[in-house]
Amino acid sequence: MRTIAILLFLFVSTITLAQSTSDLFLKANDLYKEGKYEEAIRLYEQIEDENAISSELYYNLGNCYYKLNKVAPTIYNYERALKLNPLNEDAQNNLILAKRLTLDRIEALPKSIFQKFNHNYLQKFTYNTWAIITIVFSFIASVLFLLFYFSDASSKKRTYFTTSIISFLLLIISLVITYTQYNQSKNNIQAIIFVEEVSVNNEPTSNSSEVFTLHEGTKVNVLDSVDNWKKIKLVDGKVGWVPSENLKEL
Repeated sequence: MRTIAILLFLFVSTITLAQSTSDLFLKANDLYKEGKYEEAIRLYEQIEDENAISSELYYNLGNCYYKLNKVAPTIYNYERALKLNPLNEDAQNNLILAKRLTLDRIEALPKSIFQKFNHNYLQKFTYNTWAIITIVFSFIASVLFLLFYFSDASSKKRTYFTTSIISFLLLIISLVITYTQYNQSKNNIQAIIFVEEVSVNNEPTSNSSEVFTLHEGTKVNVLDSVDNWKKIKLVDGKVGWVPSENLKEL
């Protein structure tokens, strides 16, 4: 009875928390419609503090900061929305608009055919989604193999064998993609410059030479860190060091 009471309490608490979060989200949306963007931000961030994060939450946060003309937080939150859901078209479109507010115009290095295919198609799904696809293919392959094994008719056996082999191959491909996307996600650390202007040095020291400057809202890849310095790389291949407090990792 005590176990049942604990489970019931946890269930009720979860439902109550979900309702509270939903109410906060709706209230924040109403504040946004009324033009009270800073108040809406506080409620959205309160939801985030409760770990009730979602692509829609970060998308709405980006919209609030966009209305306040705060470039770096705008881009930062649109990017976070796309991290959770790469298929969020609203966040994609608004991110394009927000990037027009940045001062830096950086041309990316040409991509290979595989890199283009990976970016345009494979990365449209997160590694979690690819993991689900892998599980689905494993289930289909298992069912088809069992049908092949227990089937008596030779024509059905051939059909089930062929389809099970195809499903198994798709399972292997999706598993490789999942593993690759997971490694890329863990190793590819991105960040947004959060200061109006920052000097990028050739070494992680304040008295080293400046190699170029960056402005708020620019996205960079973080390669390494030394003390309070981050080694960054731009899409055009430029590399340098900036103080850690000048950027915010995604």
